[in-house]
Amino acid sequence: MVLYESRYKGVSHQLGTSGFLYRSNKLMYDKKTSSLWNTLQGKPVVGPLVGRGIKLRRRSVVTTTWATWKERHPQTTVLSLETGHHRDYGEGVAYKNYFATDQLMFQVPGQDKRLPNKREVLALRGQDGSSPVALDTEFLKKNPLYTVKVGDDTVVIVTTPSGETRAFNAKGIVFTKWDGDSYLTDESGTVWWLTESYLKKRGAHDKLRRYPSHQSFWFGWHAQYPETRLIQ
Repeated sequence: MVLYESRYKGVSHQLGTSGFLYRSNKLMYDKKTSSLWNTLQGKPVVGPLVGRGIKLRRRSVVTTTWATWKERHPQTTVLSLETGHHRDYGEGVAYKNYFATDQLMFQVPGQDKRLPNKREVLALRGQDGSSPVALDTEFLKKNPLYTVKVGDDTVVIVTTPSGETRAFNAKGIVFTKWDGDSYLTDESGTVWWLTESYLKKRGAHDKLRRYPSHQSFWFGWHAQYPETRLIQ
């Protein structure tokens, strides 16, 4: 899942699934012009909107379980699964056989065998869309507090014991401790509280914003960004 703000320079783009793929990554379409959009880049790549400089602003998502999210955010509401269609919406049902192997449904150029095809990675890019970095989620579980350079940015990544990962723009602050749930401590001993949008400095208004990131299959991310720096 990749999250974007769909409004760009005052225009809201309603996007849907086109059914087309590019290098095994889904292409979306906007309902007004039927232009095709690259899901990982957040911009139109085929159709009338190409060349207009449109690029949607990226946001962050966190991959977790409903139970874990509900515990952290008890006021959360969700869309009902009672859609009127007779379909099993259980997790993994639709692609259970696909997820059960490392085989691909559609071939992609330049597979990188440093990781299994369907190993999940935390995917990041610099603010200008350059300097792609992928971090093996198994590596992050073993290194629950990890700092990485992404272009000109210093990004701190925290991972919970259940495997949730969140990235923040550290802005040069060095963090030395993470309790695995609620707060980080920097090298001066100052505590920063974790929220979904930012790290908040205790006793001050200072905030460090979430850094755009999402979890992706390694083969799909590498197919789009073969120049990716892999950390494993």
